[in-house]
Amino acid sequence: MSIAQFSYSRIPPQAERLRADVRAFLKEAMADYPAVRRADSWMGFDAGFSRRLGAQRWVGMALPRSHGGGEASPFARYVVIEELLAAGAPVSAHWIADRQSGPLILRFGTERQKDRHLPPICRGEQYFCIGMSEPGSGSDLASIKTRARRDGSGWVLSGQKVWTTNAHKSHYMIALARTADQTASRHEGLSQFIVDLQAPGVTIRPIKDLTGSEHFNEVFFDDVRLGPDSLIGTEGQGWEQVTAELAFERSGPERFLSSMALLHTLVDAVGPQPDALQAKEIGRLVARLHALRNMSLAVTAQLASGGNPAWAASCVKDLGTGFEQELPEIAQLLTDLAPTTQGGTNHARVLAQLVQMAPSFSLRGGTREILRGIIARGLGLR
Repeated sequence: MSIAQFSYSRIPPQAERLRADVRAFLKEAMADYPAVRRADSWMGFDAGFSRRLGAQRWVGMALPRSHGGGEASPFARYVVIEELLAAGAPVSAHWIADRQSGPLILRFGTERQKDRHLPPICRGEQYFCIGMSEPGSGSDLASIKTRARRDGSGWVLSGQKVWTTNAHKSHYMIALARTADQTASRHEGLSQFIVDLQAPGVTIRPIKDLTGSEHFNEVFFDDVRLGPDSLIGTEGQGWEQVTAELAFERSGPERFLSSMALLHTLVDAVGPQPDALQAKEIGRLVARLHALRNMSLAVTAQLASGGNPAWAASCVKDLGTGFEQELPEIAQLLTDLAPTTQGGTNHARVLAQLVQMAPSFSLRGGTREILRGIIARGLGLR
């Protein structure tokens, strides 16, 4: 089972040919982009940049042409995403809509939902956030307390979500809510809803992180009225839909490229004549990066064949965030440059940014404890 999950997969030549075009675009679009902003990686929010990517047809690439997409292969999308992240491009505005919400709507949504949401997603103009985690629940999604009850032909939503990335800048949320209490399993009775974040009863409160940035949010639903077309997929099948969605969230190159700006500045700071320790440690980092990339490509191959590689995706996410969090620690051992947020070199400022951001890497997208539980089940250990 484990061997099949991580079979070696090459990027097909047709997809690989996109790489030169993306690099040329980024060279022009990010010519004056400072290293410390590149350190934001896929958390950098720039609506204008997202619209430029949409004009290149590099948002919603795998969605059908009939809904504004490019019908590109998962590997073609992988090439574009890999180049964007390696360059530290500001992709946060459209990121969740492109990675998760669009594919989820395509797979489970009604034709009306597809017509309404997919074209503006592909243009880089409509942004989504994920309504899963809650206070006291975290990554244990089956324990959520947010409720959606039927009211006439529609629904009334009540509850709270937390750690909701970009909720304060998004147009919609796909929220997981409990729609039935008396179920044989706690994984039953869950449903997903498309929620207009401008609707009456929705309150959004940003949460500042250690860098002073506001990416995460608390979101409160006070009897928010949802229309009959707000339910996405089948009532009561939310758990199955969420697990399919999380495979997209946990397997991509963003799970090991969040710290790439720091690796770039570290190599520059060390220079062309590293000492033995510097050469060894940077070599080990690059080797780990190469292995993680191959694992991620193996998951991409499974997604391309219609699989649901939840176990393999959890491995990529767990190992990838470990790499991302260790990189700032290793970087501090290899040079005498201290991290600083004021003045200093590019490397010192990027190091300070990543030291402060790194603790969140193992929280977003599922904690290590939850991921390792999924991995243990995949190995037949629980």
